[in-house]
Amino acid sequence: QVHLVESGGGLVQVGGSLKLSCAASGSIFVNNTMGWYRQAPGEQRELVAAITSGGKTNFAASVKGRFTISRDNAKNTVILQMSSLKSEDTGVYSCNAVRPSVRAATGDYWGQGTQVTVSS
Repeated sequence: QVHLVESGGGLVQVGGSLKLSCAASGSIFVNNTMGWYRQAPGEQRELVAAITSGGKTNFAASVKGRFTISRDNAKNTVILQMSSLKSEDTGVYSCNAVRPSVRAATGDYWGQGTQVTVSS
């Protein structure tokens, strides 16, 4: 059964930190590059961080140096640690495989996401 369950979002002040977690089913997670995506109000979903099955990471320029991503391959989980948060980090955060073919195999399934709101 396919699942993606994100958690850890909330309301935080500018400069604060949050840790997001994602539990994924094996069909999505195992041996695949996983990513955290952000969708701000009125905007398209964007990839902000990615991690390969071997642990290599990549970040969008807007979050580089402030966010870290990690994964636990034994538990099929992906973590996004966010610090020095800015108001523009506000949005719904979701995790998923980065490769489009992996997402297509699930019918482009997405979890419910977790809301992050950064207030000044």
